[in-house]
Amino acid sequence: MKWLALHIDTVPAGLEPVEAALSALGIDGLVIEDERDFRRFLEQNQQYWDYVDEELDRSMTGKCRITFYAEENEAGFGQVAAARIALARLKEEHPEYAPLLMTMDGIEDADWENNWKAFYKPMEIGERLLVIPDWEEADPRDRVALRMNPGLTFGTGSHATTRLCLTALEKTVRPGMRVLDLGCGSGILSIAALLLGAESAFACDIDEKAVDVAYENAALNGIGKDRYTVRAGDILSDAGLQREMGGDYDVVVANIVSDVIIALAPAARRLMREGGYFLTSGIIDSRAEEVRAALSAAGFTVEEANASEGWYSFLCR
Repeated sequence: MKWLALHIDTVPAGLEPVEAALSALGIDGLVIEDERDFRRFLEQNQQYWDYVDEELDRSMTGKCRITFYAEENEAGFGQVAAARIALARLKEEHPEYAPLLMTMDGIEDADWENNWKAFYKPMEIGERLLVIPDWEEADPRDRVALRMNPGLTFGTGSHATTRLCLTALEKTVRPGMRVLDLGCGSGILSIAALLLGAESAFACDIDEKAVDVAYENAALNGIGKDRYTVRAGDILSDAGLQREMGGDYDVVVANIVSDVIIALAPAARRLMREGGYFLTSGIIDSRAEEVRAALSAAGFTVEEANASEGWYSFLCR
């Protein structure tokens, strides 16, 4: 089994928020390196040495780093992608935690993307969908073919949360519906909704890279900007984005993380038409009841809860 070592560099104040963000994604077993702890250890244990290795001292100067490990397979690359999106969000909300830079031992970004492709194969999801990587060939037969090239954004269909959302969407979307995709990543959910019969979709993500990637994936599926709009921004604080987005959506989908879902729930309620659906996932099992309570407090009724591989999705009205 091969493992990837991922390093996230931040500042002292950023260590705890980064740890919390990773924990919300189910990423544990973290190694935390903090120069303050190193200096404190030296001061409290001076009796045990006469000198400190200069190279060690130099390597710890200014260091505030969290390291985690992921298997070199599709699930591991899904974790890396999810962590990358979470870091982008944290950096936007808290620039004081910069650099919030994630690096990977031995593999550059381009190499990571190419290595990851080897694990991404056509996948049947639910009863109607077949997700096909753009570099693969597959006969969809009687299924709806969804072609994807997610690049370095999150959303391939291989992660349990995405599969939960796609399975719920194929049961929920009806011809003529308007769909809103919050935290769209690769655009997989909103594009799937359009292929399943939705009339139009609006998607947004705080990561600017998601805009180009989602539009490119839409084009792979013959979907143009007359039906599909993608924007970058934070819907909780960007008034211009809020105006352009509008409201009265039949389906609002958010496959993000628990803290963001809790914050988004009241806004999602206002964006929906009466009787519309709010489909949300990215919820680790240990926080499922907390999210359910927040959804209830926002006025939603959970009509369906599903779980897979330690993750939950809720379909609400």
